[in-house]
Amino acid sequence: MLHFRGHLKGNVFVVSLAFADLVVAFYPYPLVLYAIFHDGWSLGDTQCKVSGFLMGLSVIGSIFNITGIAINRYCYICQNFNYDTLYSYRNTLLLVALIWLLTVLAIVPNFFVGSLQYDPRVYSCTFAQTVSATYTITVVVVHFFVPIAVVTFCYLRIWIMVIQVRRKVKSEVRPRIKPSDLRNFITMFVVFVLFAICWAPLNFIGLAVAVNPEEVAPHIPEWLFVVSYFMAYFNSCLNAIIYGLLNQNFRREYKRIVMSVWKPQLFFQETSRGGTEGIKIKPSPGLNNNELNKGETL
Repeated sequence: MLHFRGHLKGNVFVVSLAFADLVVAFYPYPLVLYAIFHDGWSLGDTQCKVSGFLMGLSVIGSIFNITGIAINRYCYICQNFNYDTLYSYRNTLLLVALIWLLTVLAIVPNFFVGSLQYDPRVYSCTFAQTVSATYTITVVVVHFFVPIAVVTFCYLRIWIMVIQVRRKVKSEVRPRIKPSDLRNFITMFVVFVLFAICWAPLNFIGLAVAVNPEEVAPHIPEWLFVVSYFMAYFNSCLNAIIYGLLNQNFRREYKRIVMSVWKPQLFFQETSRGGTEGIKIKPSPGLNNNELNKGETL
């Protein structure tokens, strides 16, 4: 039951991360395409501010949710005995709500600084790095380097735990790591690594420009900024691919969705079949929890 509850609570953060990735797809990206086709922004300042706000919501929401997932996995794998107390269902929902509250609060200062502006180089209303050097440095440090440091610490501790379990040098009080836990951890670790790779160039450019705007900004090649910008926002499209490549359940659901598009009747047949099979298939009364968990530990 602990194993099931651990996945359920961890999945709340994954759903929240998926929502952050989808935010840009529903509003900002269509406006970017519109600006590209019309070779400029013609939708007004209000639309520009809303688009920039939602882009920020997606970016900061993603890194804060990735941080929340890392802390959740750390508590579940490395601090197993405290997990149910820390991550009750109510506390989990409150933590997700806190992540989004902090995300909104992190974006609001942009309206006072005036840093949400249209950038013709990328046809987007986005964060302008040259408006305020102090604010840009704060954004890069608080929204990128601090979360990256926290996530790195959590995943390093988890990797140490995994290596210890593999070498069988763990203490008696430490729980065993199930293969499913390890697979989920690797999936989220890959999500984190790709996020860091995709966003690092744009953040380093922002930091360099903020340190000395007059000297550095004119010497940043336009192609470098454009590539780093679109590479950063392309990260929102990668997570679904990662889930599909590394998670069998996601692959199965992707296949079912694709098949249902071509043959909708298969979707309803599988749904009805799944409902009847769920009634027919029951575990053997003689199968206890120990037998159910056999082979599940590393």
